[in-house]
Amino acid sequence: MAEAHQAVGFRPSLTSDGAEVELSAPVLQEIYLSGLRSWKRHLARFWNDFLTGVLPASPLSWLFLFGAIQLAWFLQLDPSLGLMEKIKELLPDWGGQHHRLRGVLAAALFASCLWGALIFTLHVALRLLLSYHGWLLEPHGAMSSPTKTWLALVRIFSGRNPMLFSYQRSLPRQPVPSVQDTVRKYLESVRPILSDEDFDLTSVLAQEFLRLQASLLQWYLRLKSWWASNYVSDWWEEFVYLRSRHSLMVNSNYYMMDFLYVTPTPVQAARAGNAVHALLLYRHRLNRQEILPTLLMGMRPLCSAQYEKIFNTTRIPGIQKDHIRHLRDSRHVAVFHRGRFYRVGTHSQSGLLSPRALEQQFQRILDDPSPACPQEEHLAALTAAPRDVWAQVRSSLKTQAEDTLEAVEGAAFFVSLDSEPAGLTREDPAATLDAYAHALLAGRGHDRWFDKSFTLIVFSNGKLGLSVEHSWADCPISGHMWEFTLATECFQLGYSADGHCKGHPDPSLPQPQRLHWDLPEKIHLSISLALRGAKTLSGNVDCHVFPFSHFGKSFIRRCHLSSDSFIQMALQLAHFRDRGQFCLTYESTMTRLFLEGRTETVRSCTREACNFVRAMEDKEKTEPQRRAMFRLAVEKHQALLKAAMSGQGVDRHLFALYIVSQFLHLQSPFLDQVHSEQWQLATSQIPVQQIHLFDVHNYPDYVSSGGGFGPADDHGYGVSYIFMGDDTITFHISSKKSSTKTDSHRLGQHIEDALLDVACLFQEGPRPKLRCRGLQEEDSGHRHGSLPCHTGGSRAPTKSTNL
Repeated sequence: MAEAHQAVGFRPSLTSDGAEVELSAPVLQEIYLSGLRSWKRHLARFWNDFLTGVLPASPLSWLFLFGAIQLAWFLQLDPSLGLMEKIKELLPDWGGQHHRLRGVLAAALFASCLWGALIFTLHVALRLLLSYHGWLLEPHGAMSSPTKTWLALVRIFSGRNPMLFSYQRSLPRQPVPSVQDTVRKYLESVRPILSDEDFDLTSVLAQEFLRLQASLLQWYLRLKSWWASNYVSDWWEEFVYLRSRHSLMVNSNYYMMDFLYVTPTPVQAARAGNAVHALLLYRHRLNRQEILPTLLMGMRPLCSAQYEKIFNTTRIPGIQKDHIRHLRDSRHVAVFHRGRFYRVGTHSQSGLLSPRALEQQFQRILDDPSPACPQEEHLAALTAAPRDVWAQVRSSLKTQAEDTLEAVEGAAFFVSLDSEPAGLTREDPAATLDAYAHALLAGRGHDRWFDKSFTLIVFSNGKLGLSVEHSWADCPISGHMWEFTLATECFQLGYSADGHCKGHPDPSLPQPQRLHWDLPEKIHLSISLALRGAKTLSGNVDCHVFPFSHFGKSFIRRCHLSSDSFIQMALQLAHFRDRGQFCLTYESTMTRLFLEGRTETVRSCTREACNFVRAMEDKEKTEPQRRAMFRLAVEKHQALLKAAMSGQGVDRHLFALYIVSQFLHLQSPFLDQVHSEQWQLATSQIPVQQIHLFDVHNYPDYVSSGGGFGPADDHGYGVSYIFMGDDTITFHISSKKSSTKTDSHRLGQHIEDALLDVACLFQEGPRPKLRCRGLQEEDSGHRHGSLPCHTGGSRAPTKSTNL
């Protein structure tokens, strides 16, 4: 999501003030260290890897094999062909009475070696099978005989009941594409937006790059791909995120919203109690690897490495480079309310605190009348400051208030109890929804700890939201956690009739610990400057959120079209109507088909898309002609999407080539030009990954409304969208108020019009009128009814507030 801004702002050779940063380490040394980091990560989780790494076999299979060998030996058969006798000879001689023990040990050693060899063979076979991507390139709904055979073999070799990390050993490594193919695809992607003169110049630079530097840079990348787990992901994390000196707020973080039309309870402390408990349940399942790995087509596993850093993680600022600090465990959360910080324990001697006990603790914080100490109220604005500034101040803060800082940075996550309400209201739905998005993205600049992996935000009327730091993982990971949280706190934990968490308070619990900061005088000015900068940055962001409810995924599916491609082509039409020109378009897609894969860019502004847009604006074109051009544009977009997912994208390869060139001090005008491009339209789809947790047909309002991120360019837009059930698409648009070229609300209207115009190509009758589901009920503001039960039992009615 927000990675587009970071990718655009990435300048590995520059600091925030423009001074040169010398990448003096030899490239071979950097490649060696990259691989060393990969191996250290693998060794750190050796035990869990052992427990899950025997898949598709199981630990019990060793006992079966050992028993079979013992039975054969009892029947005077030697399945080892003499190897066990040789093993017995190598074992120490403990005397005649231990002769039988030596035989058992020899059988156990032989069984272990044979078992390990079989598992290794299964892993190699599964890795070879998972390296096949032909299924991605086939038309939707059609499956060739090779793909059917491949699916059958994957099913055989995948085993049963996998755990979260069971497939990590079997995932293939991300391939390094052909540099000639990458350059060709790049030139094809920029042709629609460049003049003939500019395109000819770019082509000359590209040919010069292929002739002079490409082969050397490519050689280093291939070397890294053989040694490290992934040839691009660690450099992507370091140079795009951790070396960025910009503020995290708006530039890097993104947000996730609550249910759009309903709030399960208006009691702020109760909603916080259930949500925190649900998040900690998710962490418990994560630690036990009970979360099922994500499988495409129900068969092809995705990499699960990013799940490791969801909790107990903080991005620590540095002068030139941040680093990610991840703790193995944390038994408290840090809470912010009205300028005060608290440490709230999440466990007692008997285990995880109940939702009602957590509600009690949060209510104690809300009822605490003590004021914030001087400068304490705005301290968190430092986490929204430029990273080098925050790093300098943090060193002073750590000296004076080390324990308090550790309580915040060492928390499982950060909780902000806001004093204001948020969410959709009947009186002014558009403005309140936009304000809700802005509050999640930026807040007031001083009420989020932007360094934490995520901040849970609970508003005074019970609305929820997340603000997520981006460097540790991508949106599908936090989205998976958020889906579980919403479903669990609403459907499984539930609320009593008066809106409180179920259960009883625990009067024996100690009061939440108020954290006190001993702030030195010299950082007071830094806090004031950081707050001023945060307010300026926050005030410059224009957020617009709207649910498009005339049609959704079901209608697009009936047109036999890809839902994502449908939206992307409509966005091209909307942006052209908004700006009168085409631009580079950034669409994020995942590369988690590969070990430690993260994301790749789909360059959605293609020649076919531009032809379709021109046809829509040409009154002489007929509907059949427009429809034919639309299908061509969708097919092209699908081809690019599938190529990116299978490791054959453009941008990550060019990025890695650029990093190598910086290490080698090789100047490439072509690579410099590539990384000076501006993405004026950055887009992302938020996937719904656990539809089984929600009953979207009977309770369509109980679905997350997605989230959004800041614009990637000062004169551009950030657009994310989510398919809410089958009949609603929610869009989140952002831009800069300082730009005279952009307006989030104007683009939103163009998107609505473009969607309807495109839909009219595939249905008969007049252009339909927009309607907004959820704003037409005539009730007085409350909904009552039984919520769907996902545990198999009956469920009492749960009170929900409408809007």
